[in-house]
Amino acid sequence: MLLSFVLSLSLNAQNLRVEPSNWWTGFQNSELQLLVHGAKIGTFTPEINYEGVSITKVHQAKSPNYLFIDLNISASAEPGSFDIVFKPKKGKKTVCKYELKARDKSAETYIGFNSRDAIYLITPDRFANGDTSNDVVKSMQEKVLNRKDDYGRHGGDIRGIINNLDYIHGLGFTAIWPTPMLTNDMPTSSYHGYAMTDFYEVDPRFGTLDEYIELSQEMNERGLKLIMDMVANHCGSNHWWMTDLPFEDWVNQQKTFETNGKLKNSNHRRTANQDVYASKIDKQDMTEGWFVTSMPDLNQKNPFMAKYIIQNNIWWIETLGLGGIRQDTYPYPDKAFMSDWAGTIMSEYPNFSIVGEEWSTNPLLVRYWQTGTLNKEGYEPHLTSTMDFPMQESIVNALNEDEAWSTGFVKMYEGLAMDFAYTNPEAILVFPDNHDMDRVFTQLKENVVNTKMALSYIFLMPRIVQVYYGTEILLQNTAKPHDHGLIRTDFPGGWEGDAVNAFSGKGLSNEQADMQGFVQKILNYRKESDAIHKGKTIHFAPENGVYVLSRTEGTETVVLILNKNESPIDLNLSHFKELDLEGKTLKNIISGEAVKWGAKLRLSKKGPLLLTTK
Repeated sequence: MLLSFVLSLSLNAQNLRVEPSNWWTGFQNSELQLLVHGAKIGTFTPEINYEGVSITKVHQAKSPNYLFIDLNISASAEPGSFDIVFKPKKGKKTVCKYELKARDKSAETYIGFNSRDAIYLITPDRFANGDTSNDVVKSMQEKVLNRKDDYGRHGGDIRGIINNLDYIHGLGFTAIWPTPMLTNDMPTSSYHGYAMTDFYEVDPRFGTLDEYIELSQEMNERGLKLIMDMVANHCGSNHWWMTDLPFEDWVNQQKTFETNGKLKNSNHRRTANQDVYASKIDKQDMTEGWFVTSMPDLNQKNPFMAKYIIQNNIWWIETLGLGGIRQDTYPYPDKAFMSDWAGTIMSEYPNFSIVGEEWSTNPLLVRYWQTGTLNKEGYEPHLTSTMDFPMQESIVNALNEDEAWSTGFVKMYEGLAMDFAYTNPEAILVFPDNHDMDRVFTQLKENVVNTKMALSYIFLMPRIVQVYYGTEILLQNTAKPHDHGLIRTDFPGGWEGDAVNAFSGKGLSNEQADMQGFVQKILNYRKESDAIHKGKTIHFAPENGVYVLSRTEGTETVVLILNKNESPIDLNLSHFKELDLEGKTLKNIISGEAVKWGAKLRLSKKGPLLLTTK
């Protein structure tokens, strides 16, 4: 009996899971907490003998298969490997190697995205299949590749993105945001990436960690920033820890989950975060309800979970050299934690950027989460950027409506006027659509001219810009409105044998090719335009179906004229005298034609007219 007891306590280091799997020297915060998981590891005592690294505290969990080890990594600690020795009360010790790396660059040189950037959003499984050898991984639950299944895996991967970086860069984009590429070992719909089952592992169907690092390096060589999509609110129900939870409160509603009870989904009442009249139960159901039944809701009030999430995100920033984070479902986690999370990251990386998803069309709710906002209860979010869902809705409504006193372009005009509410409107991210909503071409009833007006307006606004892959070639989901699988459709040319190849232009319709060139011309102009990046914004109340927006910096003025009139009209330019353009010759950004700014300007057709003094 004694022998079997001793053997049960003898661990092989290969069977230990240690997270984070490595760390770095030279952080502002010298603290590091290791999560260690292995059979009966909670009965072992850890020891470290490495100069500059000390164990300050060891925490046992409810499950005997966890240890949480607090380390202090002093400023004198040198990069290198050392042993973590785990000693049982009886029996053999086990030894785990741990590495402290030197940081590749200083914290100040992690430059986030800003109003100079245009971000290309990609759903990797649907963009391009660059490596067919990883299409099916037999050890994973979802083993079928079926491009005809909107909710199945289609085979797009990291190599597919790497292979087409020149296309993205050539369009004029300066950053890429792929939806999550960490392991989602779920039985169905694992393609989207938001039900993570391992926060430290790249899903092998997307590729390897080395390929993810290669993607970042290849992007860096082209001047592109890599934005990582992160999820603090939930994990996938098949996450490795769900069969052995460390504490009684690791996830919300844990007792109900462990007894196979009926779980409550979130009430999705996001206003409970700001509502001074909100009931306790509404607040609780918002933050503690599960997003969906397949996504357990993480309890960020547990201090070990809180540290785990923050350290994991820092680990990815350092490992990939990130240029920003997009945080999913931002209002759903504990909001005190989200302030700590963003504050910790921004304290360590002062020039970094984080954008949070607050899917609300009310500017008051969006502004609440941006750093520097003087919220009534003193809440400081530390979040640099939020998503401009209010403006997205205003643009679509304005272009779909007929012109009248309270409809049409006035929706865009008054939507932009709401910038007075924002602490830093230039740091907000605006977009025509994304991976969770109907394609903008579908929202605009497949009207090409209106789509051009929407994009040109978005590209000129004082904002960070985000465009979903395929918008440049008029991808749509009109056959199935609101269907996520079709919204996230395959990019033509991303698979060998595709009849249409948008990367090369083969098989595109005239309208698609024209839109692709339209996007390319504006974004490449925008890339070098100080007026668009940081210029003074002036817009004029819409009149007679025409709305004018201008941006000026120094000697450069960019003017966007949006025109809904089907028949030619003459625009009286004296109304725009304050732009100081009288007698100047401007250039049409799309056609290159010269335009004289005189008494009147002939608008010969419906659509956008983009002019510059540059």
